[in-house]
Amino acid sequence: MKTKRLNPMDASWLHVESHDTPMHVAGLMVFELPKDAPPDYFQRMFAMFREHREFYPPWNRRLRSARLKTLAPAWVEDNDLDIEYHVRLSALPWPGGEREFGQLIARLHSQSLDFTRPPWECTVIQGLEGARFALYIKIHHSLIDGVGATRMLARVLPKSPDDLETPPFWAVPPPPRPELDSAAAAVRAAGGLLGAVRGGLRSVPDLARAAGELIQAARSPDDTLGTPFRAPKSILNGRIKGSRRFATQIYPIERIKRLAKAAECTLNDIVLAICSGSLRRFLKEANALPAKSLTVGCPVSVRPKDDQEQGNAISFIIANLATDIADPVKRLEAIRTSVLRAKEHLQSLPKHAIQSYTMMLMGPYIAQLVTGLGGRTRPVFNITISNVPGPQQTLYFRGARMVANYPVSLVTHGQAINITCQSYADTLDFGFVACRDTLPHMQRIAVYTGEALEELEAAILRPRKRRNTVAAID
Repeated sequence: MKTKRLNPMDASWLHVESHDTPMHVAGLMVFELPKDAPPDYFQRMFAMFREHREFYPPWNRRLRSARLKTLAPAWVEDNDLDIEYHVRLSALPWPGGEREFGQLIARLHSQSLDFTRPPWECTVIQGLEGARFALYIKIHHSLIDGVGATRMLARVLPKSPDDLETPPFWAVPPPPRPELDSAAAAVRAAGGLLGAVRGGLRSVPDLARAAGELIQAARSPDDTLGTPFRAPKSILNGRIKGSRRFATQIYPIERIKRLAKAAECTLNDIVLAICSGSLRRFLKEANALPAKSLTVGCPVSVRPKDDQEQGNAISFIIANLATDIADPVKRLEAIRTSVLRAKEHLQSLPKHAIQSYTMMLMGPYIAQLVTGLGGRTRPVFNITISNVPGPQQTLYFRGARMVANYPVSLVTHGQAINITCQSYADTLDFGFVACRDTLPHMQRIAVYTGEALEELEAAILRPRKRRNTVAAID
């Protein structure tokens, strides 16, 4: 039986797992039924599922010991899966509206995974209005990160509605890797171990320099580099319970790109700006807007383009959300400046130091969760907002066109809400997850992102149109 030890970042998601803070992530894929779909479309789908009993990583990986999952955790390959446990069918009373759909996803996402089995589940959801259905696939974060999951999705879903032969995601083998004889494999393993030791030693001066820069930035009120514990306390950062709320938003990606081009910033800057505007309004209405700006932790992928491995390959930057600034254009500029400063800081590190730097930066956050101090002390940062690049082409499943691909992330003590968006074809799809009890009415944050986007467009695009009109008349 093959064994694979977890690296420190992957293992950290197991260390902080609890009933109130399950550490799984999910993808919510919405499909349009084919126009010629037979009445027994779903019966045929499940018959196809039952036929495919071959499993590939990460879908066949379970913990070597569920009881001792935090002590030297390792994956073993388990190919004797009960597919009827892992794949379920759920149906909304037709026609299932967005409210009922969101409530179902919130309930499914509130339930912890079973660590005596490979930690993943897939729920097929029928009954959505508009002749649609959905696949909700959740998997423990220790097995995969967002970029890895997105690349896998693009690989395992067909790009043609006529492709009805591609097996389900768990039965699609990974891309072939060059085979090595035993001697070459031994040399590579020894070289990898030696390289890791050398990399660790070489990282020490770089980590010391990076730590010094963070300390200096924390002491300087004028330095825009985001640092741990610079965040104010807020209602977003208390203790949480296990029940979740879920909401979505979807925007044409060209709309975001057009605004980013006009504002001379990145698409991610616009994402942060509309989230900032939404959070500012939500907190202001609750009479809970801190005088000091909220800060954001943004995962940054460090996965090479050709890397198809599972596990986590991410680092983090911390930036200012400028929620203390009322003017939307000035708020965007402050966000852009802070993000650029954080990126420059991270990019100044050599590749061999990135993993150690990430553990150093996120160490206080993990320590808060492990020690039970999360939500009881000042937060390391106020909120996590992720922007994951997704498939650019339209994908299909059993002839059905995928019309939306919403990420469903996790929340923790001290982080009662998470906002993640993912590009897909010509849209940018947002998933909002929050603790049900800590943040009632969280769905307003999702709605307010649309209004924040309109506010930015009015401030940046329309004045430019007016100037162009005047210039033409002159």
